[in-house]
Amino acid sequence: MASSQAAPGTVLITGTTSGVGLYATKALLDRGWRVITANRSPLRAQAAAINLGLPAGRPNQLQHLLMDLGDLDSVRLGVKNLLELLEEPLDALVCNAAVYLPRLSQPRRSAQGYEISMATNHFGHFLLINLLLDNMRHSSRPVWTGKSWALEAPRVVILGTVTANYKELGGKIPIPAPADLGNLSGFENGFREPISMASGKPFKPGKAYKDSKLCNMITTQELHRRYKDSPILFSSLYPGCVANTKLFRNTPKIFQWLFPWFQKLITGGYVSESLAGKRVAEVVADPQFGISGVHWSWGNRQKKNRQQFSQELSERATDPLISKRVWELSKQLVGLN
Repeated sequence: MASSQAAPGTVLITGTTSGVGLYATKALLDRGWRVITANRSPLRAQAAAINLGLPAGRPNQLQHLLMDLGDLDSVRLGVKNLLELLEEPLDALVCNAAVYLPRLSQPRRSAQGYEISMATNHFGHFLLINLLLDNMRHSSRPVWTGKSWALEAPRVVILGTVTANYKELGGKIPIPAPADLGNLSGFENGFREPISMASGKPFKPGKAYKDSKLCNMITTQELHRRYKDSPILFSSLYPGCVANTKLFRNTPKIFQWLFPWFQKLITGGYVSESLAGKRVAEVVADPQFGISGVHWSWGNRQKKNRQQFSQELSERATDPLISKRVWELSKQLVGLN
């Protein structure tokens, strides 16, 4: 057996009906992992998996769980059902599901009354992670170190985005505005109607998505700080620009046509759904990614055989005082206090 080779484990992936989540499912199954998916529609998740040639009717390989990340009650019920079907602790969690609704004129609300981008992308995953930490602490996935067997740390992996990182050019784009949580007055005041933004300012749907992804990256950093003595590793990643994913299905048709070509021919940032899925699988499974607190990236200009690196994050994602406050307010808003 090769040096530093870890055995397959069990992973939960959110948002697998298409795109990166679906192809990450395939990549991890190809590595021998047992994959459990979490989606609003398990039937759609199953159909997408079958259409990609993934195994059906084999619960020891692939199972589909009902969980609507935009509804905190559904998250709690989904976790309860997950823990009942697990024979062994979960080895990895991939927070991938996201909604992006840039054409809304008025905010759409979750079951709990929160703006839907923040509710799904941040609050739902924040609750999911916190409900699974105790289970994941007991993961015992073996790894061969080259000389002896050891235990590979369980991992929580969150999908980030370049548009939420002010240290990168994509994070400074002023349309509609860069990701910025302001003074958190929206969180402070309960985030329900008429509040729709973390900053308490008027609703901007594209910025609402960016802000929610900034919260994802803040969550990773705060998990790393709070649980640095736990066996769990926490990281985020940007696998490259997956410009043809269904995440963009609510954008204008002309954008959906032009954006992939722009990323392929102008920026060089384009990656396929398949390659992005393989990169997610690497961060989940490979020992070389076993470092907590890192935001992994392959850069904005893709080159053949390009290697991953630790991308610097802006203070908006790493400031410990902001991170602590986002954590505390998020706990209140999802009902963990």
